[in-house]
Amino acid sequence: MGLEMYLDLLSQPCRALYIFARSNNIPFEFKRVQLTKGQHKTEEFRQVNVLMKVPALRDGSFTLAESIAILLYLAQKFKTPDHWYPADLQKRARVDEYLSWQHVSIRAKGIKLFLSKVLLPLITGQPLPPEKLEFAIEELNVVLKQFEEKFLQDKPFIAGSEVSLADLVALVELMQAVCADYDLFEKRPKLAEWRRRVEEAVGKQLFLEAHQEIMNVKNLTADQFAPEFLDIVKQQLLNQN
Repeated sequence: MGLEMYLDLLSQPCRALYIFARSNNIPFEFKRVQLTKGQHKTEEFRQVNVLMKVPALRDGSFTLAESIAILLYLAQKFKTPDHWYPADLQKRARVDEYLSWQHVSIRAKGIKLFLSKVLLPLITGQPLPPEKLEFAIEELNVVLKQFEEKFLQDKPFIAGSEVSLADLVALVELMQAVCADYDLFEKRPKLAEWRRRVEEAVGKQLFLEAHQEIMNVKNLTADQFAPEFLDIVKQQLLNQN
């Protein structure tokens, strides 16, 4: 049995994994798990990941959850070019530093804006009150400033002169806000140049391919989502607002 990856490209962590594997010619079988259909809650998928979350990996009898753990597993198993996860101790520490920070910062704030601006109106038929939307944007802007000042600084990439897992994860996370029609790169030339470099490093066409589904999600209607999925989204919005 070859490597299997259980993904839904509506999910940011899944998109990062998909891009990394494809850009490094890592052979895998794409097992699509549609979150909007509740397929991550089936007993069949539970045999792969008892947490019932995507992404998940199966490599023979070995299974693995959590996107960062899977990225590191793939980088080391397939001996991808060193720049992705550098052997140099300090460069690797820079990658680890970002991957440790991003969960409750860039990722959390980008998802909050996407849920608020795209999924909430889609589900309820009512837009988020302007003041709450503005607050979500302000929260994202705070972590964007931290990202530029702390992680990117004046370097081409987070760990130095070459692209790493940290850059890929970061850009895919920031695209969550772009998919909510918030162009966070427009007034940030340094960030826009970094985006261009990362896209060129992984392949711009591949990057666009991975984001095609999430870019079109606003065209869906509420009846195309499983009730369980809608309940999860509503609960997340309640917790965040």
